[in-house]
Amino acid sequence: MDWKIELIFVPVSDVDRSKEFYERIGFHADHDQTPYEGLRFVQMTPPGSACSIAFGTNLGSTLAPGQQNTIQVVVPDADEALAHLRGLGVEAQGVDEQAWGRFVTFDDPDGNTWTLQQLPPRD
Repeated sequence: MDWKIELIFVPVSDVDRSKEFYERIGFHADHDQTPYEGLRFVQMTPPGSACSIAFGTNLGSTLAPGQQNTIQVVVPDADEALAHLRGLGVEAQGVDEQAWGRFVTFDDPDGNTWTLQQLPPRD
């Protein structure tokens, strides 16, 4: 049996601002639905990813905006990812060299922290 993580919720304070930010860095807007007044669901997918993020209003998240700091995304080249983000005006920190990979971090407009990891070569 396969277990696949396909959706992670990211708490945000301003849905439109967050949607614009994630579109700017290359995420695809899969859904932006308001099934009824007071509930809005936005789903976005990073390029090449099988896992999406979701945010919106009244989704029942227990995290306050800016508290999500556990999402790690694998990228082929940390230097290229850093240059891409900085070229878009995103303040990104990096590259942090470790034995288990090379890391770049950045925050979304609410302060949710993302970590990008270039995996080390495997034998």
